[in-house]
Amino acid sequence: MHGLAWWQRGVVYQVYPRSFQDTNGDGIGDLQGVRRRLDHLVRLGVDAVWLSPIYPSPMADFGYDVADYCGVDPIFGSLEDFDRLIDDAHARGLKLILDFVPNHTSEAHPWFVESRSGRASPKRDWYIWRDPAPDGGPPNNWMSNFGGSAWAFDPASGQYYHHAFLEQQPDLNWRNPELRAAMAEVMRFWLDRGVDGFRVDVIWHLMKDALFRDNPPNPAFTPGEPDIARLLQVHSADQEEVLDVIREMRAVVDDYQDRVLIGEIYLPVERLVAYYGPELSGVHLPFNFQLILAPWHAPEIARLIDEYERALPAGGWPNWVLGNHDQRRIASRIGPAQARVAAMLLLTLRGTPTIYYGDEIGLADVFVPHELAQDPWEKNEPGHGRDPARTPMPWDDTPTGGFTTGRPWLPLNDTRALNVAAQEADPRSMLRLHRALLALRRSHPALAAGLYESGRTEGDVLAFRRRLGDEDLLVALNLGSAPAEVDLGQPAETLLSTHLDRSGPEPAGPLRLRADEGLVLRL
Repeated sequence: MHGLAWWQRGVVYQVYPRSFQDTNGDGIGDLQGVRRRLDHLVRLGVDAVWLSPIYPSPMADFGYDVADYCGVDPIFGSLEDFDRLIDDAHARGLKLILDFVPNHTSEAHPWFVESRSGRASPKRDWYIWRDPAPDGGPPNNWMSNFGGSAWAFDPASGQYYHHAFLEQQPDLNWRNPELRAAMAEVMRFWLDRGVDGFRVDVIWHLMKDALFRDNPPNPAFTPGEPDIARLLQVHSADQEEVLDVIREMRAVVDDYQDRVLIGEIYLPVERLVAYYGPELSGVHLPFNFQLILAPWHAPEIARLIDEYERALPAGGWPNWVLGNHDQRRIASRIGPAQARVAAMLLLTLRGTPTIYYGDEIGLADVFVPHELAQDPWEKNEPGHGRDPARTPMPWDDTPTGGFTTGRPWLPLNDTRALNVAAQEADPRSMLRLHRALLALRRSHPALAAGLYESGRTEGDVLAFRRRLGDEDLLVALNLGSAPAEVDLGQPAETLLSTHLDRSGPEPAGPLRLRADEGLVLRL
């Protein structure tokens, strides 16, 4: 796999620090806890850790409301703790990717405090301020992603400021060159500390329509959907000029050796791939969330893989994601049996996979009663909350799962039924399957670096080939709950089954797959 960068051949693992490991008994995970659990990631076989935000924050949106871009919130520890984490990760051969949140700050950020101090403030233009509409209402019809108007009125100055998310998260004005320069300095601050790259939050939001035109109504909107879906986000996001901003960010990252820039982007494929940038000057990896959003049917998944592969620009490197802190967990979306098949799909497709913490043990969404809800979105629009997918990692079968000695910030799953220690001991557990898949990916370069050849889908079976040099591998996945057969037309040897109980030459005739079984075969 020479010739590939670490972020091309490697596997990324997302840690949500609040929920990974608490070391001081306050019920909230911390950096010291991530350090303590690095060996879990080494044994798992991943290559990089992406940390959700750890910056000082009032925690209105759990760290996505940043009050200081160059610090660590005391809840998580200190800059010294962060430096130790980086050193420990690097000593184990792990890379560390930091969440970067450049679209908005907290209202408590000194920049916004200064900006809000009056119309003549030198930082007024670092944020998006507009006069009211003629009727005194908001400047336009843009909606917040968390419900309601995306404009908040400031009585002192008589103007509105724009917030794509919470009112406590004012959007920055990326058309301002001083702001852009300040943000480049923030990136250098962390790159100088040894960070291996950034996952950039809501990167498609950074530029807004210069004329602030109204968004058109969404003809497909149905009642019960979030407020934001009432309008098509034509003018409030995904503006062509955003690629200039991203090119500048990429230039900062490229000043350092071997770093990566990843963008969070929820857009249709044809728009998503634009974020690779002209001549690949954009993000290295525009996050590809299609497996999160797609119906779990073999023909549909085969179609979206092919469509994505065709849409990639020349030289653009693919990537795949099954879960994250904003979405229902894969084990809840498709059930625990199919979650094993999904793991095999994620780790055998061409490109860089990202694993969400807990998915390696099949952690499902945990019911969080509305009165215990922490997520501001759940409080604004009940039923849309993201807490169930953010619950603490169960390390053992004690009531608080070895996560904390205190009261956890969110309730845990039934730790007796599902935890890391029990899966360590079970040779056929989901954890053991992930380790086997990651080991297979390492030992067979065709899986990480080979060509992808779409196979045919027969009923519930999705099959595709991965080839490199003399190696020809077939991945056959039964996405159904009944046994199935595939005609291979040639001898094959099973390298791995999702059931972890089958290997060696397959008998002549059609290949038999059990219900909910995936196989990697050598042809």
